Amino acid sequence: MREEVFKLKSMYETVRSLTRSIVLEISAEDQTVQSCPEASPMKWHQAHTTWFFETFVLRPFLPGYQPFRDEFRWLFNSHYNSLGETIPDKKLRASFSRPLLKEVLAFRTHVDKEMTRLLAGSVDEESSRRVMLGLNHEQQHQELALTDIKHAFFSNPLHPSYESAPLAKERDLPLPQLNWPSFDGGLIEVGYPLESNNPFDFCFDNETPRHPVYLEPFQISNRNVTCHEYLDFMSDDAYGRPEFWLSEGWETVRQGGWQAPLYWERDTSDKTGWHVFTLRGWQGLSRLLDTPVCHVSFFEADAFARWRGCRLPTEAEWESVAGQAPLHGNLLDTGRLHPAKANGTGVEQLFGDCWEWTASPYVAYPGYKPLPDALGEYNGNFMSGRMILRGGSCVTPAGHVRATYRNFFQPATRWQFTGIRLAI
Repeated sequence: MREEVFKLKSMYETVRSLTRSIVLEISAEDQTVQSCPEASPMKWHQAHTTWFFETFVLRPFLPGYQPFRDEFRWLFNSHYNSLGETIPDKKLRASFSRPLLKEVLAFRTHVDKEMTRLLAGSVDEESSRRVMLGLNHEQQHQELALTDIKHAFFSNPLHPSYESAPLAKERDLPLPQLNWPSFDGGLIEVGYPLESNNPFDFCFDNETPRHPVYLEPFQISNRNVTCHEYLDFMSDDAYGRPEFWLSEGWETVRQGGWQAPLYWERDTSDKTGWHVFTLRGWQGLSRLLDTPVCHVSFFEADAFARWRGCRLPTEAEWESVAGQAPLHGNLLDTGRLHPAKANGTGVEQLFGDCWEWTASPYVAYPGYKPLPDALGEYNGNFMSGRMILRGGSCVTPAGHVRATYRNFFQPATRWQFTGIRLAI
């Protein structure tokens, strides 16, 4: 057990260090910005992930633990109503000028010190599971911090860049043609095969239980839909043709005035007539034509599929294919911070680049049981009005994705790195 706890301590230090590196060059002023209701300030992400360890690990499991500041118990709660205290409205997080950033960083230092003390002693199975959940929770917020700062910088009239180094050039190899590998379907199993007696074997509760699903034979595209292919969709006036859209999607497009993916703006200096905002600043669309289109909603993904005479894959179809693929891709560790061009090796881009919308609503698996007490609100209370995405993105931390991972967002969501894979 001590060897596993030593690994847990190393994982804790690695994850917390990555958060520090993500925010290292971001000013205190930048870290207070919340540019859309879905987003949160970078300062809040750092405080909330620390709150999670204090609330669910240190308070119940470290004898004599002294909280850093009692008000933080409710101030940095996100949605855990079972804790019994009033939670500040998410839309108002940008108004938290206090505590100052330096106090949030002191909060993190305090909790890190106490977590070191906890992990130096006797750690039982339940506290180990809580630490594992806290680490994966912080990895989720590392990705959210990057998507949120991208939206904040895009919303700023000065359009600053998160990363000053230019976007690397794409490979000179030709883009593989869209093709359709066939799969037999049949009775398969989906969900994570959790070793319930091993506290260091981790998945989120919504990935369980593993269960059988029957699939009809299907075909799935070998790569993601590219910006060039999506530009063809736009050029065919698809945003003005209701026959391609779900009713709610059509209303969303009309009310939002959508004409292109989020972060695309018209630019006469580029031969495509568009440029795209990235974490490395503006890029002419002509440079990105062969890369996956991203920041599209489920409604746009579904409409594109209909326009192409295709459909989106179900999450079970996606998982049956991804479960046979190598677990690597263009994730945060590559440092690219933007989707990359496919390279032509089988069914690719399943992990990294873009979260891929599926046709499946976010519902519980048969026999699902949420975690006990307040932690049951982690995933279980969102199972309404959301669609499943799979595969991770270019800002997902390495080691945080697997074939069974179920992400979920409301269908109009565009601020995440969300893209399209087709099926027939």
